[in-house]
Amino acid sequence: MKTVLVTGCAGFIGWKVSQRLLEEKMNVVGVDSLNDYYDPRLKEWRLAQLKTVNAFNFHQCDISSFDAVKAVFANDKIDAVINLAARAGVRASVEDPWVYLDTNVKGTLNLLECCKEFRVQKFVLASTSSLYGLNEMPFREIDRTDAPLAPYSATKKGAEVLCYSYHYLYGLDISIPRYFTVYGPAGRPDMSIFIFIKNIDNGIPITVFGDGKQQRDFSYVDDIADGTLKCLQPFGYEIFNLGNDNPVGLMYVINMIEDLLGKKAVIKFIPRHPADVFATWAHIEKSKEKLNWYPKTTIEEGIKKTVDWYFGNREFVNSLKSP
Repeated sequence: MKTVLVTGCAGFIGWKVSQRLLEEKMNVVGVDSLNDYYDPRLKEWRLAQLKTVNAFNFHQCDISSFDAVKAVFANDKIDAVINLAARAGVRASVEDPWVYLDTNVKGTLNLLECCKEFRVQKFVLASTSSLYGLNEMPFREIDRTDAPLAPYSATKKGAEVLCYSYHYLYGLDISIPRYFTVYGPAGRPDMSIFIFIKNIDNGIPITVFGDGKQQRDFSYVDDIADGTLKCLQPFGYEIFNLGNDNPVGLMYVINMIEDLLGKKAVIKFIPRHPADVFATWAHIEKSKEKLNWYPKTTIEEGIKKTVDWYFGNREFVNSLKSP
């Protein structure tokens, strides 16, 4: 495998996955629409780092356009695709579900069609723990995922089952990692940890939905990128949970950030959103066994690295428009 197409390469996880591929001496064809879901300057910051490597080739492209996607495949000899381009955010998908349908479902379909046409055998689809909804924990890959709580998770489910169809009909080798609450340096500005660090440091109140006792299986971005690369192995059709296997309470994370910043949070509690689950927890035995993958970064180490990155880029982060 020499050349990997990474969609969403200027996004949080796509940037880190692209970095890891380049470190492994692979060529990366990066695709991103650079949309304004959050301040595009952060995407440009990530992209600028990737562009320093000669083996990286960037196309500004929206995967919901079949013609644009086809032009990328025609321009480069691609050996595998990692589809990380997605509209993310559970609550935002309730407000505008149509853009989620276009990117997450139609965009995946466009990529699968091009894989079929250009004989690209390996496809990795980034999916989400949101699919598990109200299942009992820990969430297992064999659990039912046909009761999503929001359009975001519904569209990711649509993408997953399209992948199965293309595996069945055309023999595409497809791996689907389901990510659990990814965080880390240069993360998405609409995610809780990014907001908490920035706002607590600046004395701005933070919003906590519910009572703050909800738990998340926070997963550090470097671990997630490593697991995603391992998904490039041939599996036929497999789904893998990539999570930390260690749910922690939201208030525990807030208290850690307070300690690292040396400042107290001003917290505004508001009612829980109906699309939010109380807790997430990844069962990762399958990933350990088949991928030889396990998370290496504790929540304490990961939060410290994230706060350290914030300290090193405080002026830039504070200049970003709030989502």
